[in-house]
Amino acid sequence: MMITSSLLHRNHLFVTPETSKHNPDVSFWDQGNLSALKCRSMKEFKQAHVQSLKLGHHHDIHSATTLISTCALSAWGCMEYACSIFEQIEKPTSFLFSILIRGYLKDNNPNAAILSYLEMLERDVKPDNFTYPIVLKGCSQLGALEEGMQIHGHVLKLGFHSDIYVQNSLINMYGRCGEIKLSCGVFDRLEVKSSASWSALISVYSSLGLWYDSLRLFRGMTEEHWRPHESTFVSVLSSCAQLGAFRLGRSAHGSLIRHFTGHNVVVETSLIDMYMKCGCLERGCYVFENMPSKSILSYSVMISGLAMHGEGKKAMWVFSDMLREGLKPDEAVYVGLLSACSRAGLVDEGLKAFDKMRFEHGLEPSIKHYGCVVDLMGRTGRLQEAYELVRSMPFEPNDVLWRSLLSACKVHGNLELGVHVQRNLLQLNSNNSGDYILLSDLYAQSLQWDSVAKVRAEMVQRGSPQTPGFSMIEVERKVYKFVSQDKSHPQSDEIYKMLHQMGWQLRFEGYCADISQVPFDVDDEEKLRLLGGHSQKLAIAFGLITNKESPIRIVRNLRMCKDCHTYTKYISKIYDRVIVVRDRNRFHHFREGTCSCRDYW
Repeated sequence: MMITSSLLHRNHLFVTPETSKHNPDVSFWDQGNLSALKCRSMKEFKQAHVQSLKLGHHHDIHSATTLISTCALSAWGCMEYACSIFEQIEKPTSFLFSILIRGYLKDNNPNAAILSYLEMLERDVKPDNFTYPIVLKGCSQLGALEEGMQIHGHVLKLGFHSDIYVQNSLINMYGRCGEIKLSCGVFDRLEVKSSASWSALISVYSSLGLWYDSLRLFRGMTEEHWRPHESTFVSVLSSCAQLGAFRLGRSAHGSLIRHFTGHNVVVETSLIDMYMKCGCLERGCYVFENMPSKSILSYSVMISGLAMHGEGKKAMWVFSDMLREGLKPDEAVYVGLLSACSRAGLVDEGLKAFDKMRFEHGLEPSIKHYGCVVDLMGRTGRLQEAYELVRSMPFEPNDVLWRSLLSACKVHGNLELGVHVQRNLLQLNSNNSGDYILLSDLYAQSLQWDSVAKVRAEMVQRGSPQTPGFSMIEVERKVYKFVSQDKSHPQSDEIYKMLHQMGWQLRFEGYCADISQVPFDVDDEEKLRLLGGHSQKLAIAFGLITNKESPIRIVRNLRMCKDCHTYTKYISKIYDRVIVVRDRNRFHHFREGTCSCRDYW
């Protein structure tokens, strides 16, 4: 709305009650248009339109502009009706086309927006610098790179290469189309950058999963003394959430408090997401509970966050609060709720929620919802029921769903069903190395080493790249990444000395390494060496060296193995430290020798 409103005021196309009161030259048709501006529904608008027609203003470009903008851009508006008025105009202006394009974007119809731009060119109406930001936004939504590049050519041809708003839109468009180098190229060529320019590129990096680069750029922005917008913090908080960078996220929250009085619902929802994904459940709950108003997205993020922490009961309470507020849950809310039930082992509650979704709220379950229910049953050992549910779904199961069942087979040691599930994965031409690793682990649990070797050889033959496990830890606002047996860190000697010291302490406490977690046919000594160098243990050692007081927070990309889980429980007791680990499935809060998951994960 910012672009439209600024142009309207500049060209004096809108007549407000104030200007009417003090300007005797305001004509009668202007007063008629005021009634259109005050409309609250299509019914009222049509009455105002009829009044305008009776007064003979249907050919007046100013009157038509007011009517079209009101109808196209209002929350209650109708694009079809706005277009019918637009079609009566013989010579529409560039501003009128811009309104039409913006209206289509509001209606989530970027195809029509771009077609309107093409019609504009065909009718020899010259676009202006207000047209390009919105038409480029349409290209962004569609991922229409080729069309976006052609429009970039028009921008250069018409001399808008120095317009900061157009250039910021190009940065965003190229980024949303996955062309980060082109985004950076536009940014680097800017003669004069603005806060919006920095924000656009930070947002692009974050949306493409380049979270380190997003935070690096944000640091550069602040070092050059640019003041970030609120929207910038949404991208920064998202990057902190994905990296588990709690201290950076907390610092960003502090900047928000210092520079902005009151935050909109999007920013507060981003804060909840950051705190939840960084393992700080209490702060996430505090932000949520103190929000003056909550959206469906706020509830969805909160429920999903509680699910990650295994707080199934609390997630159900929040869901009940949402219903009492009169908000109708959507598909995303139910994905979070079913996940919460799954991670907390609430089978009956989860199945009731699945029925409530279908029969009470009339939502058709997607494959994600079925996947949550399969995971719910699989975790509790109801493997055969989970398998039957997969077979009875109204659509073909995908690899994610089969993989969830295969993981449950590994947890419960059901080799026979696991082999059958793996065959279904192969039929889908899944080339995920994790599928082979899960099956090989199943064979390893049964000490069938020949089968383990065969599965691993097949994985190599098919060219399935194995995703290496890693653990990340934030120290002094920097995020460090460790892989198994890692010795690349500058403080590697200190880290391994700490590991050795931890090992001695563990022996006195009765810890015994679970060598069954090593899926290789090697001697026990080698298995102990491999277990001792797991990335999580290296990250914990580094955390104990560098972080003397606050909780140690670690983010893993894979599911935590049983040995690391037991090891971390002992360490939390021996060193009297809180250790928070986020693995691929959920959060684990280790404290005084216990874990928040109650050994169910």
